[in-house]
Amino acid sequence: MQPKVVYGNAAVEGVNRWGWFMGHFITPEDDPRSTEMLEVKWAVHKAGDSRTEWAVNNQAATLSILIDGEFRLQFEDREILLTCEGDYVLWCAGVSHWWVAESDCTILTVRWPFKARR
Repeated sequence: MQPKVVYGNAAVEGVNRWGWFMGHFITPEDDPRSTEMLEVKWAVHKAGDSRTEWAVNNQAATLSILIDGEFRLQFEDREILLTCEGDYVLWCAGVSHWWVAESDCTILTVRWPFKARR
């Protein structure tokens, strides 16, 4: 039986999963961090780190929150620069984006399955 309280370090636990430390990919499946409900990522980027190819997640909404530094996200119709602690951007499933770290920065990202309301 897995414990009801789990602690650790997001950066250490996500090192083999590109920063993702909570989600459906955690094993064993009875670990409290293993869930289909959401995914959580801790990312520390050096200035100039980037993903300049368009990326899209067709199943999940995404929320990225700036912990420190400056982080730029490019969407098809706009560019958003996160500059203040707590700045965030949320985008729905199916929205293409790319990003660049304008300075050394830390980003917390959460994804969850998204179904549009009717």
